[in-house]
Amino acid sequence: MGRGKIEIKRIENSTNRQVTFSKRRNGIMKKAREISVLCESEISVVVFSSLGKISEFCSPNTTLPKMLEKYQQHSGKKLWDAKHENLSAEIERIKRENDNLQIKLRHLKGEDLNSLNPRELIPIEEALQNGMTNVRAKQMDFLKMLKLNGKMLEEENEKLAYYLHHQELAMERNRHGCHQGGTDYASEVQMALGVQPMQPNLQLAK
Repeated sequence: MGRGKIEIKRIENSTNRQVTFSKRRNGIMKKAREISVLCESEISVVVFSSLGKISEFCSPNTTLPKMLEKYQQHSGKKLWDAKHENLSAEIERIKRENDNLQIKLRHLKGEDLNSLNPRELIPIEEALQNGMTNVRAKQMDFLKMLKLNGKMLEEENEKLAYYLHHQELAMERNRHGCHQGGTDYASEVQMALGVQPMQPNLQLAK
């Protein structure tokens, strides 16, 4: 006695529904693999469960994007809107620009020059010469800055050495009992630091 005919309608019980989905999905994937091998066909199957989980199969000799592209060509239906087509064209344009920049970069490095004619080598030579000029100018600016900083440091060192020398002389005189007045000592410190001594106010002196 054969099985009775199953009525095709939504299965209300969630557990039974999930079990049925898993069994039938596996059966569809199995049949797709068999047809792909037996008949040497290009097959792609995409299944989404009610929970949004994806299951897919694609023949080993192709990919899903290629299948969609072929479907679009043969059916005449556009799967992508104008926005996506423009985006795809922009991506291709950027790829071509990147490839051209990579080629120019290799040429600037002196690579892959055999395919260029003498006229094409002229702008490369000019670009290299301009680059060398800019690099040398930058190096000269850096050297000038180093010399300027070195000169400033040298002047500071001379001032400090002069100040320390006078400090040592003052300490030596103090050790031998040769004390000078406060005005003389202050004048020495001012001279060592490059400070002009204060002039007396002639208005007050009168």
